[in-house]
Amino acid sequence: MTGGTGFLGRRIVERLVGQGRAVTVMARRPAPDLEARGVRFVACSLEDAAAVRDACRGMESVYHVAAKVGVWGRRSDYFAANVLGTRAVLDGCRAHGVRRLVHTSTPSVVYNGQSLAGVDESLPLTTGCPSAYPVTKAQAEEEVLGANGSLLSTVALRPHLIWGPGDPHLVPRILDRANAGRLRIVGEGRNRVDMVHVENAADAHIAAERALAAGRSGGRAYFITNGEPVFLWDWINGLLCALGRPAVTGRIPLWAASAAGGVLEAVWSLLPLGGEPPMTRFVAAELAKDHWFDISAARRDLGYAPRIDMATGTAELVARLRAGT
Repeated sequence: MTGGTGFLGRRIVERLVGQGRAVTVMARRPAPDLEARGVRFVACSLEDAAAVRDACRGMESVYHVAAKVGVWGRRSDYFAANVLGTRAVLDGCRAHGVRRLVHTSTPSVVYNGQSLAGVDESLPLTTGCPSAYPVTKAQAEEEVLGANGSLLSTVALRPHLIWGPGDPHLVPRILDRANAGRLRIVGEGRNRVDMVHVENAADAHIAAERALAAGRSGGRAYFITNGEPVFLWDWINGLLCALGRPAVTGRIPLWAASAAGGVLEAVWSLLPLGGEPPMTRFVAAELAKDHWFDISAARRDLGYAPRIDMATGTAELVARLRAGT
């Protein structure tokens, strides 16, 4: 398991350990709690191709969850982690006779600048996204699925906006921006988006490996969501209000947010500024446009059935945030 100490990877590892399986985790930082449960740990980054290949030795299945994520950064860094790192995983699988590879991709691999409403896996991969993350993940996914064959079965999952208790990315980002007064409704505010609870995403990964073992789904990609698209800004404001914080009411047109994103990207490219721009063209589009997906293929082929619905998951998340856990 690459990325086995991360938000999603850890959930998958816990499931596999609970099934009594021997698990090796490859990650940058150790996880003493997982090691205490018998998980073998390999300290390694995706950029260390030789170590990545060697970590695949003796494995029946590999879950490749690790990636460089984000909306801003040098394209070379994203390419090194997401494309070259995935090639190292593939090389390791081939060299050491791994039978199954479950690759964690992202729905942003089909970004085309338009609203995506109920689209399925027939949509072509992106070639012109203004963010390096979707482009490099698209290339990685294509190479993983192209490697599917009689000796190595591969599948790619595209979980969208993973959230839930312990989320270090999505919800903390929303809350931080709201607390700083930097959150604005972009566009009309009626765009619908899909999300996926982390436990449902973990279920999908386990189901995908099971499908490969049964000789199904090799060479296929699947969207993974809760299957309940929500109005993004209604959900965000509902979360804020449940936490006793003011709702977002300020608005900015999409064209203005996109223009500001372009300018800020140029400034961040030219000057030695830390972090990421407060707005980018990719983020503007994601905040204003529909992006929800047809998951009927995952239901049919993988037997995927979201266990935790949006209402239940949101209520649990609110309770945990209120309790500070």
